[in-house]
This record gives sequence, structure tokens and C-alpha cells, in this order.
Amino acid sequence: MQRIDLTLGIDVGGTNTAFGLVSRDGKIVFEKSILTFAELPAEQLFSRLFNDVNKAVKKLNSKYNVIGIGIGAPNANYYKGTVELPPNLNWGTVNILKLIKKFSPLPSAITNDANAAAIGEMLFGAAKGMKNFIVITLGTGLGSGIVVNGELVYGEDGFAGEIGHTIVDPNGRQCGCGRKGCLETYASAPGIRKTVFELISKTNLESELRKKSFENLTAKEIAEAAMKKDKLALEAFDYTAKILGMKLADSIAYTSPEAIILFGGLALAGNLILLPTKKYMEQHLLNIFKGKVKILPSKLSGNSAAILGASALIWNELNKN
Repeated sequence: MQRIDLTLGIDVGGTNTAFGLVSRDGKIVFEKSILTFAELPAEQLFSRLFNDVNKAVKKLNSKYNVIGIGIGAPNANYYKGTVELPPNLNWGTVNILKLIKKFSPLPSAITNDANAAAIGEMLFGAAKGMKNFIVITLGTGLGSGIVVNGELVYGEDGFAGEIGHTIVDPNGRQCGCGRKGCLETYASAPGIRKTVFELISKTNLESELRKKSFENLTAKEIAEAAMKKDKLALEAFDYTAKILGMKLADSIAYTSPEAIILFGGLALAGNLILLPTKKYMEQHLLNIFKGKVKILPSKLSGNSAAILGASALIWNELNKN
């Protein structure tokens, strides 16, 4: 009986690292999440991870065969195989692909989480059949993966596609990158929280959100309030969409994509973010692009989305060979 090929998809986060074994058609046959322990060296994380993976592989029956490893990680460089000074990991700069060879001889590839999400959408999600699209990840920050002519855009040094760090207002909000006014300080989970508290201080709009402290308020709670027609929450989504739509119009001028796919926690708000973003994007588009570019929700749903993205990375590499 012919064995079914699987790849190992690993998504490294500052708090948790998720991993799973995924078939060519995107079926996950095993998955698990472990604490990253961000203060410890990368080698300790992968030692624990491969110990779990090896146990899982032994338990799987003989019809499965693991053939590659894909890793999504913050500040990952596809060309070099490195993770370079990740903000939420005490790793410094480490060559992850070289480190992986201590635990497995399988072919491996690494990229940042937004690029992995883009390949995941292309193989398993909303971008199936598309050759030109952009994935925007709306979470703690704003990441982006840009695909042109069926190929992910990495640029000269591997770090292309930082739409989240294009400038909205040079005198605007302080960004974690050290500059001011980056898009992700407005269009992200922390960004919409800041917008809510700016509106609380500047307007008299009635809102249940006025009872919340900044530390305890979540983007999910803002979305829930907006679904109940809370005026301040709706205004926060409208302001977020206005800025995001404007910057997406700029991105369209560069690559002329078929679609922009919104992925991640804030995107789970659905039409609260999709519809106004589409409206403002169309307002700012050059006439030749108007009415041509779709805004779609991710089809990599649930907690397994990041695993599917990382797995898709190595499937894509193996498909090239």
C-alpha cells in the first residue's frame, strides 16, 4: 500500500508554539501546542518539539511518511534560514534551518508568519487558483504576504512585504519598530483598542466600552459591542477601516492583485472590518483599479491556520522540485 506523504508545519510564537503533520490536501493528522519559553535558547524549544513529533510519528500507522518541515516565525529570513532579533523571543539571531538539522535530516524552509499565511491561502485557502494576491494578517501587529505571478515576494534581502510598517502619519502613534505612525499602530488589535480610548476621550458617544480599562479591553469585546450597534465601537471600526483601506489602495497600485485576504484575530470581526475597508479602499483607488480587487476573509479558519501556513511553505518548496 502506498504511504501518504505528510509535512511538519511549525508556527513559533512568543508564548506558544503550535505544530502539526499535514497532508498534501491540507488535512491535519496530528497537532499540538507547547509553551515556547521565550527567554530560553531556540535549541531548547526544538528539542522539546521534536521529542513530541517523534513520539507522534511512532504512534501513526505505517501508511504515513513525513517528507519535509516548514516553519513560520517572527523576523524569519527565507533566504538565510535565520530568525533575526525577534521582538518577543530572547534568541538574538539564530540559523533555524541549521539548528533543525540536529533533529531531522528532512528538507526544511522558514519564513515569517504572514508569508506562511499567504502560501497557506494559496494552497489550502481563499487564494486557491490565484497568482496575484496579498494576505494581510491583523493580530498583535499587521503582517503581509505578497504573491505576484504565483511567487511570494521576498525582495533582495528576504524582508519584502512590510506593509504594516508603511507610514500613515509621521507624527502619529509610536510603533514598536521605533518610528511613528506605522499602519500597524492603527490597524491591529492593539491599534483598535487605542482608537477606542481616543474616542472615549474626544467624544460623548455612549458606550459600554467606557466601563473598561485599557489593560482589560480586547479587540473581541470591541467587535461584540459593535455587533450590538454600540456607536463608539462602530466608530472605532470605521476609523480603523478608513486607514487600512487607504493603505491597501496604495498596495494595489504596486502589485495589481486579484484579491486582498484578511487573516488573523481582528479579521474575525467579519463584515465589521471587511465592508468599510472595501468602501474606503475603493475611494482611494486609482481609477484603473476601481471595482477590480476583492477583499476576502481567510479560509484558514480556527487554531490550525498557522500550522497549515507553515506546512504549505514546505509543500510549496517540494512542489518546485
